Parts: sequence; C-alpha cells; structure tokens
Amino acid sequence: MNIIIVGCGKVGCTLAEQLSQEGHDISVIDINEQLVEDISCSFDAMGVAGNGASYSTQMEAGIEKAHLLIAVTGSDELNLLCCLIARKAGNCKTIARVRNPIYNEEVGFIKGELGLSMIINPEYETACEISRLLRFPSAIDINLFNKGRVELLNFKVEESSVLHDMKIKEIHSKLKCDILVCVIERGEEVIIPNGEFIIKEHDIVSVIASHKKATEFFVKIGVVNNPVKDTMLIGGGDISYYLSQQLLKNGINVKIVEENRKRCEELTELLPKAMIIHGDGTDKELLMEEGITETESFASLTGIDEENVLLSLYARSKTRGKIITKVNRIKFDEVIDSLNLGSIVYPKYITSQYILQYVRAMNNSIGSNVETLYKIKKDKAEALEFCVNEGSKLIGVSLEKLDLKPNLIICSIYRNGEIITPKGQDCIQKGDHVVVVTTNMRLHDLSDILRS
Repeated sequence: MNIIIVGCGKVGCTLAEQLSQEGHDISVIDINEQLVEDISCSFDAMGVAGNGASYSTQMEAGIEKAHLLIAVTGSDELNLLCCLIARKAGNCKTIARVRNPIYNEEVGFIKGELGLSMIINPEYETACEISRLLRFPSAIDINLFNKGRVELLNFKVEESSVLHDMKIKEIHSKLKCDILVCVIERGEEVIIPNGEFIIKEHDIVSVIASHKKATEFFVKIGVVNNPVKDTMLIGGGDISYYLSQQLLKNGINVKIVEENRKRCEELTELLPKAMIIHGDGTDKELLMEEGITETESFASLTGIDEENVLLSLYARSKTRGKIITKVNRIKFDEVIDSLNLGSIVYPKYITSQYILQYVRAMNNSIGSNVETLYKIKKDKAEALEFCVNEGSKLIGVSLEKLDLKPNLIICSIYRNGEIITPKGQDCIQKGDHVVVVTTNMRLHDLSDILRS
C-alpha cells in the first residue's frame, strides 16, 4: 500500500521502519528537512519537507494515490487538520494521534464527524497497559485477545520455581492446568517450544489462557497474583492522570509525586480521591517518608528516561512491590531490557503496534481478518488474532493434518463463548477467533500459517 506519515518524531520514525519492512511504499512529511532526509535514507522512503496540513505538500507526497495517511506530529490539532485535508484531497483512510485529555471524552464525535479511521492516544493506551499489569502484578506483560476473554501473559521463572527443569508437556499432567506455553525467551533467543522443551529458571515464559485459568496456573506455581492495593506514581503527566482514573475506580489507592506546583493543583481538582504530593520524585528522603518501602507497586512515569530508570532501580532496592518503568527513547532498549526494571512500557511501541494492526487489517483477504496484533520481544515474534471467514481453506481440517510453517503455534480458538486450547483433533470453523504466535513475521491471513 501507499502510506503517508506526517511527523518524523519517534513514533513517525518507528512507523516508517516497521511499515517499510512490511513492504509498503512510504512517504514522510515534516517541516524539519534533516529529519525527512534521515528517514528517507534509512528506510527507502520518499520525503517531503513542508507543512503536512498543506494541500500542496500532501499532493507532492502523492495523496491522490495514497491508501492511508497517518498524522503523528506533536500537535493534536495539526494531526486532525492533516487528516481532514487528506480525506478531501485523496479520499484515503486516515489515522490521527490525539493526546490531549480534553479530547479523550470526545473521541467518538471527532472520529465520526471528521471521517477518521482511527484515533490513537499513546498516553491513554499506556495507562491501560499499566492498569492491567497492576491487576495481575506477577506478569511482566499482558496482552488481550477476544476483547479481553483470552490473555497472553509473560512472566519470569524465578529460582526454586516448580517450573524449573520441567518439560512443557508435563505442565498439564503435574499441575492440572489448562494453559498453553507459546513462547520462551532465553537471553536474546526467542523460541516457539514443543512439548519436549525444558523450562529453566530465569526464562521468560509466555502462556495463553482465559483469566480464570491463568489465575489458577499462577496459584499452582506459587506466584502471588492478587491485584495491588496501592501504588506510588512518580510524575504527574497525562499517563499518571489516565492511570489514576482507572485505578481509583478499581479501589486502588493512588499517590502521585509531582514537582510542578501548578500541575499538583490541577491534579488535586481532577483526582480528588488521589493523594497528590508536591515534591521532587528523585528525593530519596521524600520517597522514604511517603512509604516507598511499604508500597505494593511503584511506577516511574516522568518525561526523562534516565530518571525513570534510576528511580526504578532505587525502588527495586527498597520494596518487593511491582515495579513499572516508562521509557520513551527506544535506541537503547537492549541495555534497558537487561536491567531489573520490572515491567517496561514503551508508549512509542504501543502506538505503532495499534497502527500496524490496523494496516494489517486493511490487507484482509477473503479467508480471514487480522483482529489483534502484538509484538513480542520487540520484532522477534508476533501474536495475532484472526477472525475466520467463510472463504478460509482451513475450515474443517483437523489441526494435526495442517502443514504448518516452522516456529509457529496455534494457541487458542474462541468459539461461541467457549475458549478452546487447541489439540490435534480440533478443527477450525467459520466465525472462530484463532490466536497464532510465530517468529515468521508479517502474516496477513490465517492461511499464511501453512507452508504452501
């Protein structure tokens, strides 16, 4: 497809990289000539220096032939205007990044009236991800399928865990758990395991199951999985605001430490049930006074990555609670991942992941639709949910007879309200929601899981 990206910041650069890898023709627009040149050279994209809301600039970028325009500049209003111009000039699909909380309650109206295909709010989506993690603190990461009915949870195998030295095929017989292990991360290696694979301590294991069955599994392996009762958030930005709204609704006590007095006053009005503390989040004495040693969870959500990393390392030394670290810059992700920072959230990746999911869905074939898409270990594996349509050639064929590509596993089938852990005799039917995990990247249709 021909895709135009307006805005060459961190998100725009990430999108240009991922979409060019998917084989799309990319054009980028930004007022910064150097950024345009850098992205054009790095990802073989066409670059146009100019105002993305300008009709002539969009025409120069090829809006008349474009299938999709994605506006991810630093201005919500500019993004919306870019999409409005694109709809009139090229009649293409449009996606806008809109971050201001003022617009969050009006997303449906804005999307409908301006004819947008999608509105993405990185801070809100990041807050949703953190909220899920605090409800299930044993997990490093949680991804949802079938509108939340099926969960993909990543967790680290601790020393002395009952899973250490256990074969995957023994989990069902020894623990009596109806879960499916779909990915093992061992160091930098990402493995789609078979039943003979032996789990080791320090492995990061991904399991897929319903929430109830996943909870039963964590209980049996001796991992505490009760939602946290309280949290300490460092930084009073939009993520903290959205997150606090969700946590307070669920009865979780929230304490926010914010350095800017004016912002503290705003948060006090917006979040009357939260405790707002005016102070420097890097002040160790302040953190000790406010109970960092007793808190059940701690999230460093300032706008400075280095500060977030240091705060999380300090919190790790003072509390056994859940630690969450927000990271904006993604160039040093391998170094950051090697540190003991608990769950790391990357708003830029979350944004690009949602947009990439939509782009895959635009390429839907007759056989199936891409409903959900998640990246595992950045770009080393993918988890996809497909909705099976009448034209799929996989319908009615038992799974054991399918000639599947290597490094691929069918993890879950959702059918008429029932979650099925797939076995060889099971067949895919029309209307099923099928979850697949694979290291074979860029699947667009369920039939792509086959060798030929």
